Amino acid sequence: MPLSEHEQRMLEQIESALYAEDPKFASSVKRRRIGPGSGRRRLQAVAIFVIGLVLLVGGVAVDVKLGGFPIISLIGFLVMFGACLMALWGGGGGSTAAKSASGASGSRRSGGSGGPRRKLSERMEERFNRRFDQEQ
Repeated sequence: MPLSEHEQRMLEQIESALYAEDPKFASSVKRRRIGPGSGRRRLQAVAIFVIGLVLLVGGVAVDVKLGGFPIISLIGFLVMFGACLMALWGGGGGSTAAKSASGASGSRRSGGSGGPRRKLSERMEERFNRRFDQEQ
């Protein structure tokens, strides 16, 4: 269902307010979208997966056993598993930068209150409610 004109305007206002309030966080969120970096990461994961597959099959062919267990095949399986996780999670390079940017900006705004850290969704909801109340 498409957004109404009023909802589109509110969404644009929220987006522009986010860019004005915290441009570093907004740019890091924009960078996290699927782009050329994630394609390269997936290609690397496929290459590592193939290496793991070669180790898995090669471990059976070479028949090197440690305690009755084919150790090279186990290493190949673990490499394949790691490659799958890398493809699914994207390596986590951009997410740590986004977390540190949001954490640094959140600590500046808290004013050293010393209270427990709140979730990002709670802070965003509170900001939205404040802006919504100011408009009315």
